[in-house]
Amino acid sequence: MDEAKVIKLYDAKIGSFIRITSIDLEGVMRRRLLDLGFVRGAVVEVIRRSPLGDPMAFRVSQTTIALRKEESQRIEGELV
Repeated sequence: MDEAKVIKLYDAKIGSFIRITSIDLEGVMRRRLLDLGFVRGAVVEVIRRSPLGDPMAFRVSQTTIALRKEESQRIEGELV
């Protein structure tokens, strides 16, 4: 059986699909992401990266959201 590779959302390449395993955020930002579908087990698609690399756009549950580097580095998942 293959061991899943765990990476941070920020380190994923465009077009990758990541299944969320942990979210290390607190407060309002954590609540907002949970409400948008960034929950453990959800599959996130990496849509695009800005020219300077920050922010990045992700799609989860039919929602597209841009996250800053500080936020996307605190969300980990497995490549699907």
